[in-house]
Amino acid sequence: MNYQARWSEPDAEYQGFADVEDELRYAIRPEPVLTVSQWADKYRVLSTKLAAEAGNYRTDRVPFLRDVMDALSPMHTARRVVFMKSAQVGATEAGNNWLGYIMHWSPAPVMGVWPTVDTAKKVSQQRVQPLIDDCPELRAIMGDAKSRDSGNTVLAKTFPGGILVMTGANSGVGLRSMPARYAFLDEVDAYPGDVDGEGDPIALVANRTTTFGRKAKMFLVSTPTIHGESRIEREYEKSDQRRYFIPCPDCGGMQWLKWEGLQWTAGKPETARYACEHCGVLFEERHKTSFLAKGEWRATAEPVDPNSVGFHISGLYSPLGWLSWEEMAREWEEAQGDISKLKTFKNTRLGETWFEASELVDWERIYERRESWQPGTLPSGVTMITAAVDVQASPARLELHVWGWGEGLESWAIEKRVFYGPADDPKTWAGVEQALDDTWRHTSGVLMKIDLLAVDTGDQTTAVYGWISKQDQARVLAIKGRRGYEANAPVSTPTNIPFGRRKRAIRLRSITGDVFKAELYRFLIRGREEAGAYPPGYVHVPDFMDAEWCKQLVAERRVRRKTGRYEWVMDHKANEALDCRVYSRAALWTRGVASWSPERWKREREVRGLDAVPVERVQQTQPRANSFLGERRRGWLT
Repeated sequence: MNYQARWSEPDAEYQGFADVEDELRYAIRPEPVLTVSQWADKYRVLSTKLAAEAGNYRTDRVPFLRDVMDALSPMHTARRVVFMKSAQVGATEAGNNWLGYIMHWSPAPVMGVWPTVDTAKKVSQQRVQPLIDDCPELRAIMGDAKSRDSGNTVLAKTFPGGILVMTGANSGVGLRSMPARYAFLDEVDAYPGDVDGEGDPIALVANRTTTFGRKAKMFLVSTPTIHGESRIEREYEKSDQRRYFIPCPDCGGMQWLKWEGLQWTAGKPETARYACEHCGVLFEERHKTSFLAKGEWRATAEPVDPNSVGFHISGLYSPLGWLSWEEMAREWEEAQGDISKLKTFKNTRLGETWFEASELVDWERIYERRESWQPGTLPSGVTMITAAVDVQASPARLELHVWGWGEGLESWAIEKRVFYGPADDPKTWAGVEQALDDTWRHTSGVLMKIDLLAVDTGDQTTAVYGWISKQDQARVLAIKGRRGYEANAPVSTPTNIPFGRRKRAIRLRSITGDVFKAELYRFLIRGREEAGAYPPGYVHVPDFMDAEWCKQLVAERRVRRKTGRYEWVMDHKANEALDCRVYSRAALWTRGVASWSPERWKREREVRGLDAVPVERVQQTQPRANSFLGERRRGWLT
């Protein structure tokens, strides 16, 4: 079967009928009995320029890839092979092995798709061409890439019986360029939502394989991204969802490795060991080569698509010498408190989707974890007070919500007041003016007033401007929402808006509410630490806030539209509590407290006299230490 066309050799001469016969035999030969992994072990050579471990490819180095590659073999019944994985598990080379196998042993039209055309060009130059150059069998049948007669370009590689076309998921022309028996779709979570107005790239590629019926095969590979939006997760969930089960070195019990099973002493990632779910023994990573060799893939679900097989692997399986358990533990500790790092860790190290905070928060948990303190008083951690007014038309009213703030953006919901009446009636605003004069007693005995009040001007603007124009605008802030996600500047500098006969200036600030909503939802999933301390950003809710208020606080969730743009949509009929929280936080942002050091917060408390011996202690009960995700080890997700 190791066929090499004589005409592809540099000094070959046409042999007449013998060459025709060779070509005919090659075209009508039966499907090869060699599997992809067997081909890789026999023929694949890893480039010294790119591979960390150059030389002959060895599947036993990454034994969990054997079944993945063999499912790509023509004799396997799967038509769709899905690989949801972390980084550094050898998935790229598994895909390259398949391409080499096709070109050498199972020639047919094959399409390789990467997120962009530019990426496809880089892959061709840095991966595919070295694959050909370093494998004598492939080099012999492909010809000289520099020759005009070779039929090879950067994005197209011809070979006897087939062609490999490489393109980007952002190119509609490339995706419909030809029918293909085989399709290799890499990093599918980075594909655009729609390509040139023609629809989903994966669906477009699938349409190109229909000509080949049951002989067609697609290989979809990716590290996942966001839960509910991840293409690879969606494809994996339609498959039989295989996991790689390994035996415990001590008791032999079979299990698949989970992040929760990795244990280490805090601050000492080098002590990382894995706890067997059967016997509880902590086994060391040095056993990895042995237990990986003895592992096996097991389906964990009934497939929605009977023609689809799915594999999931995390960095915990990375072979010795690659990503270690110690490195993973260290990265995990370094990521604590940094949402972007945690998200990257979950996607690229665990090969799992990231749950947006808006999906993890529900009003019942907020209601259940409420705390007790006396209305009209302030818990000891409060250092500043901001408030917000939301103007409502039906029924006509003003809603005022008061928030207390402390070091690390820890916050307390202090009070809610509603003033009924039209916004153009001064009597309606009288309640707001009274709130600006009111005081709340701190545990230190200090009486505190509202530092800043933000008022939404988006509804009944003229009436709102009329009231604000009479206030001290260093304390009362006119705000208006804007679309987008300006994380670095979610509150604009004030713009002077002339108003009234005297042309008094309204100092209007535009705010990007999405930034503060996302921050709130991240804070809401944070639970108390094991020692009972509250983490930065923790949100305290008193028991005098009712169920409706809790529902309003999380009334929206973040979704992704087909265009790829994210939006917040209503899940509850009212969202006044959420809006007022956002406005209050925007007011606080203007003070620059997000960058305050602990020493700066301490000075602020000293200036206000908040650390003095309390005259009357405000009692505050402790909520349960668990977060919305249940008991969490070492701050999972936050």
